[in-house]
Amino acid sequence: MSLDRFDRRILQQLQDDADIAVAPLAEQIGLSTNACWRRIKRLEEAGYIRRRVALLNERSLDLNLTVFVSVKTNEHNDRWLKQFAEGVKALPEVVEFYRMSGDTDYLLKIVARDIDDYDRVYKKLIAVAPMHDVSSSFAMERIKSSTALPLDHLPS
Repeated sequence: MSLDRFDRRILQQLQDDADIAVAPLAEQIGLSTNACWRRIKRLEEAGYIRRRVALLNERSLDLNLTVFVSVKTNEHNDRWLKQFAEGVKALPEVVEFYRMSGDTDYLLKIVARDIDDYDRVYKKLIAVAPMHDVSSSFAMERIKSSTALPLDHLPS
């Protein structure tokens, strides 16, 4: 499926405000309400839109600490990865989880109330599976945070 300028504008607007009603969205981008609705449904069915969510404020929820955890392992087999991945996915404080290239095998982003709360999560994490090295880096300041993906690279 190729995306035209209307599709790109719909995607951009929905990234800014997924709760926008179809009528004002259609008006903003210059389509009829029905045409806009059909395009949104087509974008969802094609997988361009995975889902629509509410973005919560960490500070309001007393989640004041962001920790990036680097994990190194000597285990590089499917059984270990399955055990580790299932254990990490079960920790709600882990909000992002990546398998990496380079010196770090896995990178986790964890949110917690404070250091004591992070220590509780850390103890659960290290019980998930054997790890060679676990290193924590504490975010001092969030300079940029966005869920919006860049769309400028898409053909006109």
